[in-house]
Amino acid sequence: MTRSLVPAGCVLLLAQPALAQDPAEAEAPAMEAAPAEPEGAAPVTPLDEPAPPPADPAPAVLEPSADAAVVAPKPKPAPYSLPFQLRPVLALNVVRLDTSIGFYENPASGESGNAVASMLLLSKKITDDFAPLLRFGVVSNNPPEGAGDSAVNFLNPVIGAAYALTFGPEWKLGLFLGVAVPVGSGGGNDPEPERGLANATGIRVRSAMDNAMFAVNDFTVFPGVGLAYVAHGLTVQAEVTVLQLTRVRGDEAQPDKSKTNFTTGLHAGYFFAPWVSAAVELRHQRWLSTPKFVENDATDTLRDTTTVAFGPRFHAKLGETLWMRPGISLTLPIDDPMQDSKYKIVQLDFPFPF
Repeated sequence: MTRSLVPAGCVLLLAQPALAQDPAEAEAPAMEAAPAEPEGAAPVTPLDEPAPPPADPAPAVLEPSADAAVVAPKPKPAPYSLPFQLRPVLALNVVRLDTSIGFYENPASGESGNAVASMLLLSKKITDDFAPLLRFGVVSNNPPEGAGDSAVNFLNPVIGAAYALTFGPEWKLGLFLGVAVPVGSGGGNDPEPERGLANATGIRVRSAMDNAMFAVNDFTVFPGVGLAYVAHGLTVQAEVTVLQLTRVRGDEAQPDKSKTNFTTGLHAGYFFAPWVSAAVELRHQRWLSTPKFVENDATDTLRDTTTVAFGPRFHAKLGETLWMRPGISLTLPIDDPMQDSKYKIVQLDFPFPF
């Protein structure tokens, strides 16, 4: 058996730690040296550690800025009462069929007659303020027995334009300029008597407010202006028109080379509900010059004509922009010669704004 050559005492000494070692160091666990950082690298700090994912942000609440302008809804305009025979103070997209039916008597015989005058108006806006228009007309007359024959005439067409201005939310100003082209029936040097009578009767059925269309021998230029107050369901409107008539044919049948006519009117209408309104309209016509027929009138009643009309109008929306605003009115004369002939006129008005 082989024996160890190292003494037992030496084994004990080798098994014990060195006496010079600090007991604390002896109990501390051995640690590996940290690897050296590369030269020039930034020291690692806790801020360099990856941050935890952020929580879902709360929804932002937008509050109006003190500097931001608050946009208020546009106020709805006050309803406008469309006149029966005065011109609107608005520029309109409209198709309008307007018919006046007049019943009258022959003062000498008491026999009755009737006449119908119909107008078609077409208007289309070019801008919000400007609208050219065309107007056409026809008249038929069935005179009292013994007063002549019946006749149907086409009237002078009108070419014109309307320009609308507003002054605040309540005041509206309408400017108009029109011309009537003398191509209507019953003119020239040898007119048929029944056609001349139809035109003369048609003037009265239209309250003498559309003389330019019945003056079939004259080229007529007629500017006009209207002013309206529109608020709280009420419309009050006044207008004036001057007509300058110049003869271009029929010099043998019509002695006057030129004539000057004036028309004016006052309209008041009120909306009792969004779908119904009612109005009263006062109309007046006067010859500023003195045509031969006025000069030769022994009764002195042909220079002026005054009438009053009243009636309801209804309002129904047919589509997104299309409306129907039918109206019916009764017109009565205030002075002669219409009062002497007992005129009663029913007007049926069918405007279709779009």
